[in-house]
Amino acid sequence: MLLTFALAAAVLYFIAAAVQTRRLANGQTDAMRLPALIGFIAALLHGALHVRASQIAGGLDLHFFAALSLAALGIAMLTTTLALARPVGALGIVVYPLASTFALLYALARPQPAALPLGWQIQLHAGLALLAYAVLSLAALVAIMLSVQESALRRRKLSTALRLFPPLTLLESLLFKLIFVGFALLTLALLSGIVFVEDLLAQHLVHKTVLSVLAWIIFSALLAGRVWYGWRGRRAVRLTLIAMVLLVLAFFGSKFVLELVLVRGA
Repeated sequence: MLLTFALAAAVLYFIAAAVQTRRLANGQTDAMRLPALIGFIAALLHGALHVRASQIAGGLDLHFFAALSLAALGIAMLTTTLALARPVGALGIVVYPLASTFALLYALARPQPAALPLGWQIQLHAGLALLAYAVLSLAALVAIMLSVQESALRRRKLSTALRLFPPLTLLESLLFKLIFVGFALLTLALLSGIVFVEDLLAQHLVHKTVLSVLAWIIFSALLAGRVWYGWRGRRAVRLTLIAMVLLVLAFFGSKFVLELVLVRGA
């Protein structure tokens, strides 16, 4: 059943990405409703995969592949929502195939037993953290697109692929909106961790906390610099990607080591 949900979601994700690519290649930048609808259905199936997995396991699954898949699901839903409101369909060309890959990985590599006995407080903290990660991951993708497009414009070399990108001004505006929302969610996640996690500085949590706080500081500095000094362009891209690397290490680095490397090596 889980593999069926994952396969169905993966197929629809790839169809959505293919339709988006074709329409953007044909210059139909405002005709994104069909691929967005397909992506939305794929995300629903992706979500059903996790709901069913939780029912089978009798609790929330937050292991390594589950966390990756849930984060990808959040990014896919955000991408779909944005595509319906703004001409940013190019995001789906990257996001949807990644979401399909992580959904399949979770269905195939899900550990047994997978559930964790978590109270609602910890589930709230984990949910806020995953939402923050999803939003800021999308911001990092936008930052990469912005950097590539700016570099091409400076060199006056716009390839056919780059013509699929949204306008530069739209990307920059979207970048800071996503960072603001992601920063607010990350702040709530850190605060909920302080309130609800009993031993936030336990050995297996201290590096997560330190890395997350460092990322929070960088994002806060970037937003302050944007308001007070008009920071943009390369500086904004560089700081966004540095902070995102810290978050990736905080969210998934320890999970990978503890759940995959050390367990297999034991």
